[in-house]
Amino acid sequence: MDNSLKTVVLAAGCFWCLDSLARRLRGVHHVRSVYTGGSGPAIYEAVASGGTGHAEAVEIGYDPNVLPDQVLYNVFFSSHDPTTLNRQGYDVGTQYRSSMFYTDEAQHDEFAAAIAHAQNSFNRPIVTTLEPLGRVFEAEEVHQDFHSRRPDVGYCQVIIDPKVAKLRRDYASWLKPEEERSTH
Repeated sequence: MDNSLKTVVLAAGCFWCLDSLARRLRGVHHVRSVYTGGSGPAIYEAVASGGTGHAEAVEIGYDPNVLPDQVLYNVFFSSHDPTTLNRQGYDVGTQYRSSMFYTDEAQHDEFAAAIAHAQNSFNRPIVTTLEPLGRVFEAEEVHQDFHSRRPDVGYCQVIIDPKVAKLRRDYASWLKPEEERSTH
């Protein structure tokens, strides 16, 4: 395994959005929609009820030599409203919280620095939580790469498509080659 690769687990509301954005970035090797941060059943119906404490999150494996950490964190913070507690658009509940799940103190400090840096772009306090990464449960297959497989779904058209357009506009130089072609 390449020691230069890193993995982060981030929650920015519904995992379909961040999953779709991360897949488009240069240097990203894997993206997986997951449940983490709670207890109890890690299945969609239970998590969606808000009773498990799990967040809908995305595990992103990437090469920081290709995609700098700060660029990934900038995409994360600009892809949702990190100043809104337990809510992203129409999605309400702790399962939709803004969170960064750390594996050790070094990653905790890195995430804390990313939050401090991002705060400069927001007028209200960022409420993104820093939580220790516990067990990670892969979300059901239907949730993996949902946007590209189901672009016809209303949520994709109304919520995710504008986020993709913003990514293409603001981060064009960080997109994978096939995405670069779609920005012109």
